[in-house]
Amino acid sequence: MNKPEINYPSTNLANNALIPKPMKVIATNSAFGLDSKTAIFTNQTATGFEAVGQYLAEKINGQTNIVVPVNISSEEAVERIIFIEKSDALESTSPEAYQLYIKNDSIVLNARSAAGAFRGIQTLRQLIPETANDTLAEQPMWLIPTGKITDAPNFSYRGAMLDVARHFFTVEEVKKYIDLLAYYKYNVFHMHLSDDQGWRIEIKSWPKLTEVGAQTEVGGGAGGFYTQEEFKDLVAYAAERHIEIIPEIDMPGHTNAASLSYPFLNGNGKKLSVYTGTNVGFSTFDANKDEVYAFLDDVIREIAAISPSPYFHIGGDESHATKKRDYINFIQKVEPLVKKHGKTMVGWNEIAQANIDSSTVVHLWNEPHNALKAAENGSKVILSPASKAYLDMQYDTESIHGLHWAAYIPVPDAYNWNPETFVDGLPKESILGIEAPLWSETISNSAELEYLAFPRAIGYAELGWTAASQRNWEDYSKRLVQQVPFLKRHDVNFYRSKAVDWE
Repeated sequence: MNKPEINYPSTNLANNALIPKPMKVIATNSAFGLDSKTAIFTNQTATGFEAVGQYLAEKINGQTNIVVPVNISSEEAVERIIFIEKSDALESTSPEAYQLYIKNDSIVLNARSAAGAFRGIQTLRQLIPETANDTLAEQPMWLIPTGKITDAPNFSYRGAMLDVARHFFTVEEVKKYIDLLAYYKYNVFHMHLSDDQGWRIEIKSWPKLTEVGAQTEVGGGAGGFYTQEEFKDLVAYAAERHIEIIPEIDMPGHTNAASLSYPFLNGNGKKLSVYTGTNVGFSTFDANKDEVYAFLDDVIREIAAISPSPYFHIGGDESHATKKRDYINFIQKVEPLVKKHGKTMVGWNEIAQANIDSSTVVHLWNEPHNALKAAENGSKVILSPASKAYLDMQYDTESIHGLHWAAYIPVPDAYNWNPETFVDGLPKESILGIEAPLWSETISNSAELEYLAFPRAIGYAELGWTAASQRNWEDYSKRLVQQVPFLKRHDVNFYRSKAVDWE
């Protein structure tokens, strides 16, 4: 292979604005020239590696217009190579660990799994400059700084949630959000698929859920739902980005749309009507009817069949209309249904009141004592404290969208907390990870979603991935500014916090 010498300008890898911040960066102060004479080669025997290479080539093309071939048979016109290789010889045992070795004529990405390789190429994407250098060679060249990056996540679960029940979001809107999350190394997308205002997924054995329950949303809009084929398409789209989709059907509260569709489900004794407001806690399934559990058996079965995630989220929050003994009975009857269909149950922190299995995951939003109870039970805990991690909380009193019942969450406050010490007495080994939920009472389209999610979702990505000892606001805010070209290129309507020097 012909590799002509090129005099590269000095480039310092350590100064690059990577988010999430990697574990270790060693700069060697030269550059790899990404250009039309670059090719990608991947491991072709390990599952998923070639697809990661194809994804990288597609993203390089989208940013630079360079067509980078993947696993071509001839190397005659190739001068520089990106290798994506499987390797178990990494410092971290995490399946998402990776190492990047960037030299003048080659980039070698070693990863334990295709998921790790996918995280690694997000780092590589962030290292590609916005503009090419057209003075070094006959063709434009994007200079990637040389050195070595060793990286692995702090938490195995790094999630974001979107409430598609209060307002419906289209398949394309959801895909755009998933794309943005993937760039920052999220690996879980939790979909809140049902609530008082709407039921959002087709259940073939109970068609009125979508014929009746899907036709409304907050404020009286048209609502909408995903067919099972559309949901499978979303699952596949996310899986290509090594993100799993966790479906949530909220129960026994937040159930007005379901009960409106099938009135026998209703347990609050009140007349049912369409609900397009935002108050919570008034609805409940009848926890003492066998028919309710037969209904839920069907719902869980149909969703489990099209959802490869090991988890099924049952909600369980704010069920104020359910008597406590009925609530506990309900949770203890639903848990075996979830297990029956091969899934691990997840529920909001109220479920810790029940006698749950140690495999069940408790999702903290507002009750630290229930997180501690869950940990004592042997259950893992997902951290989404409303006062710190809720993306629908307003930035301040001037915010256009959002609520503030839990807190105002300015951009620095979203970043400046430590999930590992948030609940006093909760051991790190009990924490599965962090999730940033976005409830949709006040938003109904991508622009409004992005206003609340960005830039805070970028900070939550770092809280999930990067060790606390490596995080500080001053450093992070400077790196955040460098994300603006990416956000603009993808037409992201991000909020320009006054706490960040964007200029």
